[in-house]
Amino acid sequence: MPLQNRVLPTQEIVADPGRGLLMGNRGTLHSPNRTLGTTRWRSKAWICCVLDWKGVQRDPMPPGRWTALFFFDEAVALAAGHRPCHYCRRRDFLRYAGAWAQGNDLAERPRAPAMDAVLHSQRVEPRTRQQRTTVQPLDTLPDGAMIRYDGRPALVLDRHVLPWAWQGYEKPRRPAGLIEVEVLTPPANLVVLKAGFAPLLHSSAVGN
Repeated sequence: MPLQNRVLPTQEIVADPGRGLLMGNRGTLHSPNRTLGTTRWRSKAWICCVLDWKGVQRDPMPPGRWTALFFFDEAVALAAGHRPCHYCRRRDFLRYAGAWAQGNDLAERPRAPAMDAVLHSQRVEPRTRQQRTTVQPLDTLPDGAMIRYDGRPALVLDRHVLPWAWQGYEKPRRPAGLIEVEVLTPPANLVVLKAGFAPLLHSSAVGN
């Protein structure tokens, strides 16, 4: 029975046998019996990390410590409101922070807490504690953004839409005409993508 630690582009955390390219955390979310209650974060630092850090084997739900979460790829992590870890993914974090500075016309890279505060204000509705989304024209979205298309999460890539599932991205579709879509990726992460940050994508995306 898989643990409830797989993150969807919609921020939901589910039990699924699907495998991903990255892990991360939002603090300790699990109880002693290794199940999740209603809490979905304990910190505003929602990070995504490498799967293998110097060969260290770790319990995904150690008692009283962080809950390991797993992401299909980085487009999913960014859509769920996460950012690269500044410890195990230092180079990617600096690229991300640099794109944040460029996209927001800042003189220098911002620090992680400042970015986390902005992200948290954009990813969660304060009243319902559900994912906050926006509606935008599809043709204005950068590669790596994720949207809801035909009722399902989908990746935007090269002006095409690739429906997402744990088994992989499906074949690209090109919607006809100028349409507006519900965007899952928070605005701050859209700015980072537009400024050139290239997320780690699953091979099913680049192979389609």
